[in-house]
Amino acid sequence: MTDKISRRNFLRGSAYGLGALSLGAPAIHLRAQEPVLRCGVVTSLSGENRFGGNLTRRGYDLWAEEINKLGGVEINGDRYRVEMFYGDAQSRPASGADAAERLIIRDEVSVLFGPYTSGVTLAVQPICAKYSVPMISGSAESPNVWLEKPRFNFGMIPAVDHSAGRSINVIAEATGAASVGVVGVDEPFSKETAEGFRNGVEDAGLELTRFELFPANADLTPIVSNLKADDPDLVAVGGHEEVLINFINTAKSLDFRPKAILMHYGVTAAAFADQLGGDANGVLGISVWTPNLPYRDDLFGSASDYDELSHSRWGSHPDYTEAACSASGLVLQDAARRLGKPPAWERQARLELVEALEETDIETFYGPVAFEREGSHYHNNIRPVPVVIQITEGRVVPVAPGDAAQTELVYPLPAFS
Repeated sequence: MTDKISRRNFLRGSAYGLGALSLGAPAIHLRAQEPVLRCGVVTSLSGENRFGGNLTRRGYDLWAEEINKLGGVEINGDRYRVEMFYGDAQSRPASGADAAERLIIRDEVSVLFGPYTSGVTLAVQPICAKYSVPMISGSAESPNVWLEKPRFNFGMIPAVDHSAGRSINVIAEATGAASVGVVGVDEPFSKETAEGFRNGVEDAGLELTRFELFPANADLTPIVSNLKADDPDLVAVGGHEEVLINFINTAKSLDFRPKAILMHYGVTAAAFADQLGGDANGVLGISVWTPNLPYRDDLFGSASDYDELSHSRWGSHPDYTEAACSASGLVLQDAARRLGKPPAWERQARLELVEALEETDIETFYGPVAFEREGSHYHNNIRPVPVVIQITEGRVVPVAPGDAAQTELVYPLPAFS
């Protein structure tokens, strides 16, 4: 599906010709007569983050497909079919900014859906401000995204400083763990995840035996050896899926099995359990969405209905990132309905759409969505409650807090087989 995209910087999503390109002051020349809603997506369809980037694409596309089955987004009784246009960030912030500008100027999109990584998201935010184009970000989790107080960007997933910190307390209450070692990759998302874990340890009054950041390509042997010497009850690791897989493999090679291992994004991705096999069992992770949660909406139905639909469409079960991206479309259609103006949207209409997005307060299959209007999580949806999951026979199973648990948390972990 993405071979063609990987060879190009962006994908034209329709048969329409190129829009007018202004070389002067920023302006968007919109097609007034098109009965469609043109949406742009900037994400990493190639490069080192292509796996996560294509998860975001799946989520956004599934919403577009489902709403188009009904004729499109409803505004004042009329339906406007959704057309999706993609810009490949190539896993680089500068390329993401260029892709966003092309989507706005060349493809004449009225709204953007946001990138997979926070670094690309931060690079795209100034482009949104330059052209007054709102963006709904289904993936970005760095708190730095929201500290900038972006007027035009809205985030669906609670920032990692919020979710990682709360998860430590949930696990401590469920297990009685008293000491924690925290390590993480020294790059934005992973570092902030590790810092969130550390803050959670301090807030819970637990002993912090170690806090260490390391380069993405570091040899993990000395890092794991130091953790083994410290012998904490719980080890928390900040990183993306490749680092997390390497960490488990290194820990097994050194015969180090703490009572609990906690990670964040990556554990819920199918590749984690697929590559580690039985060694993935028992690893804890954080998710703000699982299919068993009691949420629903009129388009996707229940959380479990969405899980089945996504699995049928793509061949694998969705994680919380994919779900958040699909829910981003629900947020857009709700705001567009309240805006009450047909696309294409001129600048004034887009500014009014921003105001409508700020007033979002809805329930979806993904959970509640409402964006903060002030403070350190400005325009971030921090309503979802983090769920601690544990890999059990290759499956992602919620184990805490109690009202979300499907089975008991395994603690302490047995030795590696």
